[in-house]
Amino acid sequence: MGRFFLSLLFFLTGFLLGQVPLAFSQSLDEDYAPEPSLSTPQSFRQQIEDLLQLGLDYIEAGDYSNAIATYKQVATLDDENPKIYSGIGYLYTLQGNFLAASTAYQKALYLDPNNPDFYYALGFSFASAGKYNDAATAYYSAIGLEPENVKHYIGLGVVLLRQQDYIKAEEIYQTIIKLEPFQQEAYEIMGKALIEQQRFSDAIVFLLSALNRFPRSTELRLQLASVKFNQGEMTEALDLLKQAERLDTNNYKLFVKTGIILEKQNLLEEALTAYRRGVYLNSKSVEAKAGIGRILLNKQDYLGATVIYKELLEIVPNHPDAYYGLALSYQGRRLKKEAKQALETARQLYIDHQNSEGVQQVNRLYGEL
Repeated sequence: MGRFFLSLLFFLTGFLLGQVPLAFSQSLDEDYAPEPSLSTPQSFRQQIEDLLQLGLDYIEAGDYSNAIATYKQVATLDDENPKIYSGIGYLYTLQGNFLAASTAYQKALYLDPNNPDFYYALGFSFASAGKYNDAATAYYSAIGLEPENVKHYIGLGVVLLRQQDYIKAEEIYQTIIKLEPFQQEAYEIMGKALIEQQRFSDAIVFLLSALNRFPRSTELRLQLASVKFNQGEMTEALDLLKQAERLDTNNYKLFVKTGIILEKQNLLEEALTAYRRGVYLNSKSVEAKAGIGRILLNKQDYLGATVIYKELLEIVPNHPDAYYGLALSYQGRRLKKEAKQALETARQLYIDHQNSEGVQQVNRLYGEL
């Protein structure tokens, strides 16, 4: 029983945007545990199986730190099985430790260099850590191995948007719809690319057409609402947000995105309500808690902001923006020592993430202190 469920975990590597990799469904009848040679002592085989089961128990209890430590023990006994390292990588992503996850996936790829799912998971880890160039390289490698697998293009498209490479993002959209004409996420990528380029007239035409094709898409409605806000059409924008909420009342991501749109329009009380609804639906939503933190700082509720950023760091212990926000909340409370400690951690994490802009903002605040 332990082998079966562990195989489920390891084939969840590369899990992104709510999609389960094809390999997952193909693996249900596969036996995960390594096949020892006939000369391997029974006690050695039993030790591996016991550790795998112990790791599974930790996972089911939500104790990912001990699960990782246990699977690292397995790796010392079976250091040539890439699925062990991919499983460790997946657990690190659950912790929000994406740099450690990327290291684990790289070890998996060293052992299995032609596994597109590992490259896909590596791309996700790099992207989540803000290392977009490395993420794009990983996704391109996955595409090279599986040129007709749409999920690799979607991952790459998201990264290109973050790199502000909108021309290539539009090319990725064209590639995806050639492979799968009714792939909704491709249209979401294209809509985002048009909005980020402030091509609002083109965006409205495109999004209205896309909504005719995907009438229940909350993301496309949110994008259209964002355009309407930018054009000052507040009534239409708010109506679109309400439509999206009615379509998916329990989707925390919807409320997070609504909060982001409202925050950009400086409708802070409305945004705060949306973010809090997001947290109510998912208490571990990083974006929702970060949004609440930003608004509380803006409202000069520094104690409330301190509480939120501490909660955020319990979810993602290596989040540089959270440490920076915590430093701002301490500064507002005139706690210089605590603010400087938070800034030092934020600076090191920004350096680790190769985020020079983050380092600069830390230095500016440090100068103020």
